[in-house]
Amino acid sequence: MAIIGRKVEQEALKRFVESDKAEFVAVFGRRRVGKTFLVREFFANSFSFSHTGMANASMEMQLHNFNASLNNYSSKPYQKATTWFESFEQLKHLLQHSRKKGKKVVFIDEMPWLDTPRSNFLSAFEHFWNSWAAWQKDIVLIVCGSASSWLTDKLLNNHGGLHNRVTQQLHLQPFTLAECAQFYKKQHIAISQHEMLESYMIFGGIPYYLSLFQKQLSMAQNVDNLLFAQNAPLKNEFQNLYSSLFKKAENHIKIVEALSNKAKGLTRDEIITVAKLPNGGSVNRTLTELELSGFVRRYRSYGKKTKDSLYQLVDFYTLFYFNFLNNNTFSDEHFWTNFIENARHRAWSGYAFEQVCLAHLPQIKQKLGISGVLTNTYSWKSKEVENGAQIDLVIERNDKVINLCEIKFANTEFTINKKLDETLRNKRATFREETKTTKALHLTMLTTYGIKRNVYSGHIQSQLSVNDLFK
Repeated sequence: MAIIGRKVEQEALKRFVESDKAEFVAVFGRRRVGKTFLVREFFANSFSFSHTGMANASMEMQLHNFNASLNNYSSKPYQKATTWFESFEQLKHLLQHSRKKGKKVVFIDEMPWLDTPRSNFLSAFEHFWNSWAAWQKDIVLIVCGSASSWLTDKLLNNHGGLHNRVTQQLHLQPFTLAECAQFYKKQHIAISQHEMLESYMIFGGIPYYLSLFQKQLSMAQNVDNLLFAQNAPLKNEFQNLYSSLFKKAENHIKIVEALSNKAKGLTRDEIITVAKLPNGGSVNRTLTELELSGFVRRYRSYGKKTKDSLYQLVDFYTLFYFNFLNNNTFSDEHFWTNFIENARHRAWSGYAFEQVCLAHLPQIKQKLGISGVLTNTYSWKSKEVENGAQIDLVIERNDKVINLCEIKFANTEFTINKKLDETLRNKRATFREETKTTKALHLTMLTTYGIKRNVYSGHIQSQLSVNDLFK
């Protein structure tokens, strides 16, 4: 299958190969986001060596597997090593005697799984890179792993022999809506734009999930088939997802569950209270791991300091899980097909759509005509404790304009009535009064199908619909 999207990443990989020095590339990204697919497809599997670590395997099993990978690329078999130092010496020998012309690309996938307790894997790898590979101008070493926290701690923030050794970083993000549309077209899946939006609100832009769609089924039938059927392929995805990424996932799960009930997010102290966690450094580490792995985002409210940052659940699958899959008592294999809109569905739709918009800020800026303008994005809440005004998205621009964005999910054109018009104008007035800003304040509406024209719609300076997010 040809690579869909990923233009920036492909250009980066091309630059690494054309470099006149050894390159050590770390590829990051959420599990299932397509890291392995991108690297393997880009290089068309023409590696000088490639290897994939094994989950929950012993050092002996990892070494055995590494030996098998070595022998896949060698005409003369290597004896099984008993240490990682021996294994990397064999890899060095393999590369030295390779007949491949040009750059020799070495790909080690799921590298965190190789670092088993007391294996000295990291020391052996460090020696391999520092003593030899780093000095070979024809080596491109690419390492990858879903456990982004391990890559960050052990490679990027290493204070020992691997300090500052990673020469390039590649952060792979989920597909955008436009890339999802390309993917569906490539897979001959005929669904409407609204169904694509609904799919994004459930699965996000995670290629693996989308690859499980069956083209003969409707969108709702695919959701049932993947999540609610008796043998649904993704029925146990939540447990598998978190346990495979984090050695002790209990606290990670407590945090995302706490965040799933608070659309605007929680501060660190609020998370500790709601999730009933001990106040200590382990909370900071857990939050960092969730952030690096793409499940949580940290952001500031307008005018607040960094220490007052909010943490918000941004992983679409996790959000859907806590709303509809966790403790699901319906036992209905056709739950989504038969699901009737109710308060829970409306709450989920509003939050999920807001996250879709936040995941497409470049498209929003393009529609507003400010792609080249320096901006900062925030949320905002009034100082009033009760019934205080809130603004979903604040775009502070360097051209002395601030867009106050209201995000609304609806199944038809959205109608601004007298009450909402008063609310929006009150928000703008309160924002100006409390922030003391002198910048121009533009009311902006982000809706699914646009705004219905009436006597109040003219008070909105700019509007966007889902169609603009597909650009």
